[in-house]
Amino acid sequence: MNKKIILSSLVVCSTLSFAFDLNSFTKDIVKDITSTDTKKEQTVTSSLSQDTVSKGLKEALKVGVNYATKTLGAQNGYLNNKEVKIPLPQNLQKAETIIRQVGGDKVADDLIKSMNKAATNAAPKTAKIFIEAIEKMNLEDAKKILSGDEHAATDYFKENTNNKLKELIKPIVNKTMQENSVSKYYDTFNTYYKQYGKEYVENSSVMNLAKNFGVDKYIPSASDESLDDYVTNKAIDGLFKMISEKEASIRENPVEQTTSILKKVFGN
Repeated sequence: MNKKIILSSLVVCSTLSFAFDLNSFTKDIVKDITSTDTKKEQTVTSSLSQDTVSKGLKEALKVGVNYATKTLGAQNGYLNNKEVKIPLPQNLQKAETIIRQVGGDKVADDLIKSMNKAATNAAPKTAKIFIEAIEKMNLEDAKKILSGDEHAATDYFKENTNNKLKELIKPIVNKTMQENSVSKYYDTFNTYYKQYGKEYVENSSVMNLAKNFGVDKYIPSASDESLDDYVTNKAIDGLFKMISEKEASIRENPVEQTTSILKKVFGN
């Protein structure tokens, strides 16, 4: 056999052998690095007890409660916050356009301001209920929130505070709404609608007149939810949203980790 061919074959074989060895060596290195990183993560995780992590979450939620109740309880706290501002109920939103077109801007604005003012008046008084729910949170509750999605904290509060919040907030809403005569329209219309039925209303002179002007689609429908209930539920939703957002921000942003326990748990 030609010596050159033999030599070339040896070189090729040697090169391939080195390539395979290098590939195998590289895989081993990557495997070792990955294994080391995993062990480091496990060490960091295990360095904090579950009790400490639970305390950190509770602290984050308490900060969220304090932030939400103070922010929304400030003057126009709901009204000036587009994320939680309470709009007219859906069945009145259709009528809003017509009301404004016939010069009823003040009527609509007063109702919206009144609803948001009611929620703002109630916000500071809810802190105690939230804190009680946080204090009774067990380790399993904390695990669910920490491993859950962005709605996990809200779901916990819905389950453990909703009824108490309604009992507290609704009387405050009721008192505030009584000061605004527009709210009576909402209740009166719903009562009328339920009493005489949809068919009667559709055949009434009011509906016929509305149809003649092409605005029948703006006539509001009946709702089983009173205006006070609507505002109460929206006020609670706003509180949940603000608390949840603050808690999520503390987890992700070191600047928000303002206490030692927050830095210890979420700083890692």
